[in-house]
Amino acid sequence: MANTSSAKKAVRKMARKTDVNKARRSLVRGKIRHVEDAVTAGDKDAAIAAFKIVEPAMMRAVTKGVYHKNTGARKISRLSRRVKAMS
Repeated sequence: MANTSSAKKAVRKMARKTDVNKARRSLVRGKIRHVEDAVTAGDKDAAIAAFKIVEPAMMRAVTKGVYHKNTGARKISRLSRRVKAMS
């Protein structure tokens, strides 16, 4: 347990930030799932539309520090490759 008031405040800040990051990560995962579902269903138009939504969401999460930039780039690259392979 934190002893000083500044350490207690830091713990509170980390808890708030953790909740925000969990929400952002969950949102991005859901959007990725939409792309993967469209790819497995073979719906090219839906996959492209979902990919156009997930790419900026993932990069925003990278900017906010939820994901490492290489992780974001890797995930976007793999998704785009799967979407492109449909055509």
